[in-house]
Parts: sequence; structure tokens; C-alpha cells
Amino acid sequence: MTTILLTIHIMIAVALVGIVLLQRSEGGALGIGGSGGGGGFMTARGTANLLTRITAFLAAAFFLTSIGLAILAGNGRQSTSIVDEVIQSSPVIPETPVVPTEQ
Repeated sequence: MTTILLTIHIMIAVALVGIVLLQRSEGGALGIGGSGGGGGFMTARGTANLLTRITAFLAAAFFLTSIGLAILAGNGRQSTSIVDEVIQSSPVIPETPVVPTEQ
């Protein structure tokens, strides 16, 4: 299960990097559609909106797979308290009965 989730996580990370690199800082998204003339299937604004939505989806998937991997990594461990460790490592002193002395 961990291997499958890790593989999906890596593929999402690579896709996320690729999608972010495709975007322009001005929001033009590679300038597809040109600056002149509107209308058309994918205008610059439409492409920017599409890339933004894909980025948001991939980012959410990245966070979910990260949380899933963290949960899977911690499944085999028992949570221990530092207080329990101190109590277990302290030496046990046998109690000797106190005999009252007569005066």
C-alpha cells in the first residue's frame, strides 16, 4: 500500500511542477490564444483558469497523499510517553520492613 501511494505521490509532484512551470507570471498561461482578437476555444484567460484549477486540484491531491504517507509511516509505532520511559528505567528499591524499637 505504501509503495502504491508513494508512486502516486511522486507522479502528482512531477505533474504539479510541470503545471506550475507552464503558467506565466502575468496569468497568460503560455500566451495561448494570442493577445489580439478574442473568442476561440481556449483564450489566454480560459487557459489560465484551467491551469489554476488543475494546480489547485494537484496541490490538494499532493497534501492528501502526504498525509496518507505520514499516517502509514506511523502505523507500526506505539506511542510512548517520556514519563513511562523514566518509570520503566528507574531502579526498583525493595522496601524493608521497619521494625519499631522499644524505648
